[in-house]
Amino acid sequence: MRDLPGSYRSLFPVLSTHVHLANCSQGALAAPVSEAMEEYHQRLLVTGNNWSEAMEKAEEARTRFAELIGAEAEEVAIVSSVSNAISAIATALPSHTEKNNIVFTDMDFPTVSHIWRAQTQFLHQVIRSRNGKIQLEQYEKEITANTLLTCVPHVYYYNGYKQDLKSIADVVHKKKSLLLVDAYQSSGNSVINVKEMEIDILITGTRKYMLGIPGVAFLYIKREVAEQFQPRVTGWLGQHPSSAFEIDQFALAQGAKRFETGTPSFISIYAANEAIKLLHKVGVSHIESYLEELTQFALNCGENKGLRIAGPLSIKERTSLTSFYVKNAQEAERVLRAKNILVSARKDVVRIAPHFYTEKAEIQYAIDELAKLE
Repeated sequence: MRDLPGSYRSLFPVLSTHVHLANCSQGALAAPVSEAMEEYHQRLLVTGNNWSEAMEKAEEARTRFAELIGAEAEEVAIVSSVSNAISAIATALPSHTEKNNIVFTDMDFPTVSHIWRAQTQFLHQVIRSRNGKIQLEQYEKEITANTLLTCVPHVYYYNGYKQDLKSIADVVHKKKSLLLVDAYQSSGNSVINVKEMEIDILITGTRKYMLGIPGVAFLYIKREVAEQFQPRVTGWLGQHPSSAFEIDQFALAQGAKRFETGTPSFISIYAANEAIKLLHKVGVSHIESYLEELTQFALNCGENKGLRIAGPLSIKERTSLTSFYVKNAQEAERVLRAKNILVSARKDVVRIAPHFYTEKAEIQYAIDELAKLE
């Protein structure tokens, strides 16, 4: 395997002063991404209006993201956040007299639960994890003929546990349910092919492993599924061109684009477009392979230091997000940050989440310092 860190570290200025292991919260900003944001700024300064150019960037970003997950551009909508995307889906689900149950998990990010619980027109079923994992048998039991949609995270944000989406999809579709996947903790660090995995809906943002900034997210909806939805939250960009400027006409756009609303955050789109371009250049398959190596290294380092690891110990069941139990996780994060070591605390764990620009020595240093706090 080629030396990924050596090839790309110079693109990330923060790495000259910090150990950046908080990619599960915010990825490091690459110089080309920063330059793209400056390009947007400069064009506004010089021309006063760069609408056409910005819309072209949006289409480039849409196409690049579609390629990243094995989809077609027409199956991708550009939205403002993952919360916005899930809310849009939740309020657009077709009405059924029998299939009126939504299944989600306790591994979903809390906002997912909040959104589904706000949909009082549906019944809710929560699949509870056991020892930080959910077994396939639990999906087979909890998903029934009454389940309209099943919502799962690809990766558990708390401990890095990675689910087998294809196996889950087989169960979900056998019960004639739709599968919605939150890929915020996997897009950019794991190979995703929505067709091979048979995913109906996938949502992700760009500010973590996809190396972007807040303000833009992507919503994939399988072509055959998209037409089943009638969005209640809409806008002129979600309309068919024939009705976009007609006050007396209402015709939704075809495919996933019907979920778009108003003018997006263009500066975030400029950043996303360049970030995804960089991911394509590096190659997500190379990133995934390298991170597997770093994951095993982190697990070994943690065990050698006597730290308790949250989640599976097998790299086949997890991403590079490695969580260590700490007495006061938030304080540990603060102490490490004062030493220019960027990690991310959640509940009772400190999460160490490297990316393709991370060196093993940085992981060793961070774990050594973390162990001193125990």
